[in-house]
Amino acid sequence: MNKGFTLFEVLIALAIIAIAMTAVLRASASAAGNAFELKERLLAGWVAQNRMAELTAFQTWPIAGVLDGHETQDGMDFSWHEEITDTPNPLFKKVVVHVSAGQLSNELTGYLTRPMP
Repeated sequence: MNKGFTLFEVLIALAIIAIAMTAVLRASASAAGNAFELKERLLAGWVAQNRMAELTAFQTWPIAGVLDGHETQDGMDFSWHEEITDTPNPLFKKVVVHVSAGQLSNELTGYLTRPMP
């Protein structure tokens, strides 16, 4: 009696391995895409935080209005749109920074306090 695998058994085993490898490749591609999107979101958050930090560091009282600009982080170009509005309390200003790059969009809202003389 011969002991071994039949051709049919070998083909079934190869089919199972091929399906498993396809699933592994799909999961790897998805993880790589998610990592890139996470990096974009992190950099966009840094751009927004940089804008808020600049307004805080200048220690000037900005006028209400809209500013637009561009910034590069880690070789990626981001556009930012900044809205400064008055609040009911005259000692505070509301700042909304909207950052975008391609289809990515990120927003940060903060408040500035009037600098003391």
